[in-house]
Amino acid sequence: MGGGCSAIKSWSNIATCYSRLKQVQMQQGSAMSHAPARRQDSGTIDTQAILQLCADLYDQDAPALQLKVIRYLQKVTRAECCLLLLVADDTAEFFCQVIGEHVLEEEVRFPIDQSCLGHMVTSKKPVIFEDLDSKGKGELQSLVLHVQLGEIRSMLCVPVESKAAGNIVALACVLNKRDSPKFSPADESQIRTCFTYTSTVLTSTLAVQKERKLKLETQSMLQIAKNLFTHLDDVSVLLREIMQEARNLTHAERCSLFLVDKGRRELVAKVFDGVVADESELEKLRQELGPNHRRLSDVRVMNMNELRIPIDQGIAGHVATTGEILNIKDAYSHPLFYSGVDHSTGFRTRNILCFPIKNEGHDSDVIGSFLMGDNEEIVGVAELCNKINGPCFSTYDEELAQAFSIYCGISLVHSLLYKKVADAQHRSKLSNELMMYHMKVNEDETDRLIVDKIPQITSIHPEVSLFSFTPRVILDDQTTLCCLAMFEDMGMINRWRIHKETLVKFVLMVKKGYRDPPYHNWYHAFSVSHFCYLLYKNLRIDQLLTDVELFALFVACLCHDLDHRGTNNAFQVSSKSVLAALYSSEGSVLERHHFAQAMCILNTEGCNIFENLNKRDYEQALDLLQEIILATDLAHHLSAVKDLEAMAKEGYDKSNPRCHTLLTCLLMTSCDLSDQTKGWGTTKKIAELIYQEFFRQGDLEKSMGYRPHEMMDREKAFIPDLQISFLENIAMPLYRILGDLLPGSECVFEAVKANRDTWMQIRETAKRKPITHGNSFDFFKMLDEDDSNSLVNNGEGGKDNQ
Repeated sequence: MGGGCSAIKSWSNIATCYSRLKQVQMQQGSAMSHAPARRQDSGTIDTQAILQLCADLYDQDAPALQLKVIRYLQKVTRAECCLLLLVADDTAEFFCQVIGEHVLEEEVRFPIDQSCLGHMVTSKKPVIFEDLDSKGKGELQSLVLHVQLGEIRSMLCVPVESKAAGNIVALACVLNKRDSPKFSPADESQIRTCFTYTSTVLTSTLAVQKERKLKLETQSMLQIAKNLFTHLDDVSVLLREIMQEARNLTHAERCSLFLVDKGRRELVAKVFDGVVADESELEKLRQELGPNHRRLSDVRVMNMNELRIPIDQGIAGHVATTGEILNIKDAYSHPLFYSGVDHSTGFRTRNILCFPIKNEGHDSDVIGSFLMGDNEEIVGVAELCNKINGPCFSTYDEELAQAFSIYCGISLVHSLLYKKVADAQHRSKLSNELMMYHMKVNEDETDRLIVDKIPQITSIHPEVSLFSFTPRVILDDQTTLCCLAMFEDMGMINRWRIHKETLVKFVLMVKKGYRDPPYHNWYHAFSVSHFCYLLYKNLRIDQLLTDVELFALFVACLCHDLDHRGTNNAFQVSSKSVLAALYSSEGSVLERHHFAQAMCILNTEGCNIFENLNKRDYEQALDLLQEIILATDLAHHLSAVKDLEAMAKEGYDKSNPRCHTLLTCLLMTSCDLSDQTKGWGTTKKIAELIYQEFFRQGDLEKSMGYRPHEMMDREKAFIPDLQISFLENIAMPLYRILGDLLPGSECVFEAVKANRDTWMQIRETAKRKPITHGNSFDFFKMLDEDDSNSLVNNGEGGKDNQ
């Protein structure tokens, strides 16, 4: 269909031309009938020739069409050469694609207002060679250098007017009349008559060419974008790709690319296109040219891997600081050009197109860009040298460069950000490796635990499965063995096909991953895990949870406070710690860090106890591990209390996923606070450890100029009140819900309630014997000395195992 339409349009144009020709013939007929025959170039129209020309103008290729018109004009005007200067209204330029018999490889463009023929666009009057001054004649002479015409002796330039819009669309120039010193009015008439019939076809073909060119540019830019964005992972490769695409796009001989180093106010070239002078050659030039050549003295070659120049010097520096494109037609005549490097390398720079690569909307500190204002920042500068198929870079090249620079900027910014992220990941990996190295477990202990048979857990302590049992009585060197025994007794080793060596290394690594604050240490994690074991043994929670949920819950209990620093979330945020910087935007700073540390251990070679899970279970186990560890943030628990109470009232629905989530979080918090379910001796000792940790944080906050919370302030805290408030508002409601959901756990609630009652009696004693020297921690010394401990012997508190 496309070819048929073109043919119809061509024949329509021919018919129009023929009709007009018949009219001209009729008008000239009466005048010519009584006149003697004249030569063709005297003004008589050769109707057959122009009709044939119109018939031949079926090309959709503008240069080919112009070539046919030019040949016709050269013939009828007897000119040695002819050219058409076409008008680009959108850029206010003349452009020339064909001169004589030569189709130019690269169209020549120049501004209308800077041309000696520019006034013809508005005057619409023809110009002959004699009308031009010496500068205009030189301009015209340089234009026809492409075809080696020789000296111009005569010229006639006729404006071509659009019949539809009335504006000038081209200038038709015929050069060097063959048998006469100058062109005649009859030649002008021949040119005007020609374009009367061909201008419409010419302008429509140029419009088609423009649309085709725009389409090709768009496709080219999309391909360039694809090429650039596939190399974001390597800045050096990306820079080479940018240079290659820039050369191809503008037909340049060479390209240099500089990145901005904002901190040192320098331009840095890391990838070179062509020869770069080494340091010895530059030093030789410095000595030859003397100390006044500051530009060369400031150029530095860094180990042949990069070249640095000051950001405020040279052509690239000017573009970097102003953000403007520089199109230099003669490099050696430009004041900013320094020819010293040309002398050193033997390369001859003729012309330069230098353009900025800008960044919009990104943090300049992240990418090191040079701020220009209005969110416009210079990331780098590209410098193209020597137009291959033209005398210099054109305005069209500038437009291409501007469009190209957008893709360069986006790709460079993202590549630099990618590199920054990758570097951070590498540093993180290195830090983790360093951490794991220092967490390296004792090989003798590892080998011993691997070889020895895992004992029955009751052989470690006969009361180990009772709620009243305090796991803190187990010696430190027995805690790892006890963990293995709990894994074994709950059937997890067989169920999940855990290699014994892997499990041993995992538990030892977890133990090693705990610091030694007074309370949040390995013994706390061991005690929490033991309470999870008690829930399994005494309340059969495995019948309410899936196997994966129970496995993840027990592992979470072991890992839930990894690398705890003895300070709370509020302190991390207020002190602007590294942990806060990483996690504060998501909340639960410490809990997220604990999960991250757990993942580090699981990712350590030989420590992944989840390795034999299938893909679905593996993903679910990791999701649950994160969810359960995050649930140890008391803020999370308090936000879920109403839902927990509703579930306790309505009953647990095993088919409801939301019930599973609520139950696992409830069980985790119950395990986390389980020290409050033990006898009074344990509870009192735990309180002493907790407030020792709290007061350390309070002292640290005071040293930083902050006012600590009352419970952290050793000078203000009244420990009995704080304990009673904690037990009544958090612990007792928690274990009451547990008792409602899990029959058989009522004893746990009663133990907490008994400890609350003991604290209430101690509060009365403490009020009668107030601490006078402002150190609340001395309260525990008073407890040790006071006969109030007899409250336990009188049955007012829970009883500890021995």
